[in-house]
Amino acid sequence: MDLSQFPTIRVAACDLNGQARGKRMSSSSAAKLDTGSARMPLSALNVDLWGNDIDGSPLVFESGDQDGTLFPTGRSPVPMPWLAHPSALVPVWMFYEDGRPFDGDPRHALARVLDRYAARGWTVIAATELEFTLMNNSGDTLHGPAHHMHGRFSSAGEVLSIRYLDAFDGFFTELYSSAKAMGIPADSAISECGAGQFEINLTHQEAMRAADDTWLFKDMVKGIARKHGMAATFMAKPYPDDAGNGLHVHFSVVDMEGKNVFDNRTPYGNEALRSAVAGCLAAMPDSTLIFAPHGNSYARLIPGQHAPTAAQWGYENRTVALRIPSGPNAARRIEHRVAGGDTNPYLMLTAVLGAAITGIEDGLIPPDPVKGNAYKADAPSLAATWSQAIDQIETSEIMRRIFVSDLIRNLVMTKRQELRLFAERDPETHIYAWLDRV
Repeated sequence: MDLSQFPTIRVAACDLNGQARGKRMSSSSAAKLDTGSARMPLSALNVDLWGNDIDGSPLVFESGDQDGTLFPTGRSPVPMPWLAHPSALVPVWMFYEDGRPFDGDPRHALARVLDRYAARGWTVIAATELEFTLMNNSGDTLHGPAHHMHGRFSSAGEVLSIRYLDAFDGFFTELYSSAKAMGIPADSAISECGAGQFEINLTHQEAMRAADDTWLFKDMVKGIARKHGMAATFMAKPYPDDAGNGLHVHFSVVDMEGKNVFDNRTPYGNEALRSAVAGCLAAMPDSTLIFAPHGNSYARLIPGQHAPTAAQWGYENRTVALRIPSGPNAARRIEHRVAGGDTNPYLMLTAVLGAAITGIEDGLIPPDPVKGNAYKADAPSLAATWSQAIDQIETSEIMRRIFVSDLIRNLVMTKRQELRLFAERDPETHIYAWLDRV
């Protein structure tokens, strides 16, 4: 992309909460990015939801709040079509002064896990399914978006309704054209169960690219919604009595010849698939904070409400946490259904893929697959509260095989600060902290 057409560009990396942190700079500065000319404090990627420094963090006063260096990820600059004035975003990631990857950068966490697959000659292929809710926030209260055909507010979902999708034709048409311009492979869109709730699938591709696209897609959706006079949120539970938003991921693994590592020419998959499942199940309770990173996340994790609450798996079963979809044997894959729409896609994929490769390395064996209603079956539960999830990841041995200790420490400190600050605020205002940020 020729950046000279833009007066300014954005340079941004992903923080622990999935928010873009970076700088606005002149487009003429872009040519110097490969030399490490862009810098910002290491602590900027490990701030709380509001962008505050973390009390007691070793990244702030203890270390002199030193800078890290931002380098392009290798992705071409992407346009930002929702802005009133043309601009482009250059995705970057953070490094220490001596060139080492910064341990608190979520993208580096995923890169480390993918290196474990690469050491076996394997490549992870992944696709995400993102649910979000469109809202009208023009008044004092939040409610479903105004129906573009008759102007009345939407108060209920219309599952798989083409008519309902077409009521927001302008929004979705611009969404698809923007995704194409940004190189994001947006595929099918459906209307979901909740008021103003929709889902869009991104097609299968290499896992790091899938994470990059998912991160960019979330900001794109929010920006286009604002342009159309609405708010879009990926909150796990926008309305207390309505459907929650999930972010499911499908993944498979291919070898150097392009063959699916999970395929044994049957609908059931092979030992590698079962060990990957077992690894995901073993790590799932201690990974809850990754899949449910905010206080609002736990309103979604209610038994019987179409969100998994226990570490279970099954074939073609949507009540379990890990579903093995049907279809061609050569496409055998695992669908991980736990994460909410508010998850950080880099941390989520790190937790999922790190658990899977750990299961394969250890030759773990899963329990029998669940048939029928998994909510009636006995299995290890996810953390029930935000506080419990923070405590579990802090002391988890398996999480330290997936994430470096410094990232876990920084994440725990960040979440404990957010937990305290939310407790000090009026609960009726909490939604506005999450609405546009997650």
